[in-house]
Amino acid sequence: MITARYLHRLGLVGLLDAPPSAQGLRALHRAHVERVPYEVLDIWLGRATTVEPRASARRVVAGRGGYCFHLNGAFHLLARALGYDVTRHVGGVQGHDGEPGVTANHLVLTARGLPDDGNPGGEWLVDLGLGDGPHEPIPLVAGTHRQGPFVYGLRPSSVAPGGWRLDHDPGGSFRGMDFGPAATGMSAFTAMHEHLTTSPESGFVRVATVQRRDASGVDVLRGLVLTRVGHERRSVTLDTARDYHAALADVFGLTLDDVPADARDGLFRRVHAAHEAWLATAPATAPAVAPV
Repeated sequence: MITARYLHRLGLVGLLDAPPSAQGLRALHRAHVERVPYEVLDIWLGRATTVEPRASARRVVAGRGGYCFHLNGAFHLLARALGYDVTRHVGGVQGHDGEPGVTANHLVLTARGLPDDGNPGGEWLVDLGLGDGPHEPIPLVAGTHRQGPFVYGLRPSSVAPGGWRLDHDPGGSFRGMDFGPAATGMSAFTAMHEHLTTSPESGFVRVATVQRRDASGVDVLRGLVLTRVGHERRSVTLDTARDYHAALADVFGLTLDDVPADARDGLFRRVHAAHEAWLATAPATAPAVAPV
């Protein structure tokens, strides 16, 4: 049963027969972002992926991660199997230099019917697919919320009537995210998934990125630069294939057991070449680390 195996990956097999609750949702969210990394390595391995939720759930159970279409798509399937009332929405992530919009470059989840003392209305923003996004669900009411080193703001969206806007901390990797109120199916993301995984303009195609959130911050691997973002920021460049794959395994839990040895070697060569190309074009005054 994939639900039981999924919960085993999260270390939460005890929730298999538990009734839905706000406490259970928080436990699922925390475990997911801590144990299932945000990663786009299949693009760099030349492997096509799909947004089909069952395929994404199988990826998670097999020890891999993914980006928002995979992570939130799989979590929606898991949460529904456990009895949670969870809805998918079309969203749009805005970079620091971009304009807000619901562009379908992001899949967002909300949950309802889970009141607690801090959120009597019982509606929650649930998002496992933002990298350095929330560690726990956020009450779906206007306000600010500190989680570890980041402060997130939630307010009505100015570009999606009836929807919401998540403002990221100024130290985060993106500026914000908007989403509309309507429920959606996964077909809404098929075209954007194709663009994000194949277009030379896609950040996923240009930079091999892996992220893992925890209670005190986030680990970020962009190219060969491993950065820990917490109450302070520190970075190191992984110069060898041994160091690179050790970081994938030790920091992000990505042993890549599903990848043959020659393909793992090829992954490092491609990431190393992209890193060298970035260094060659970076301004002389730029810091010797890739931006987070």
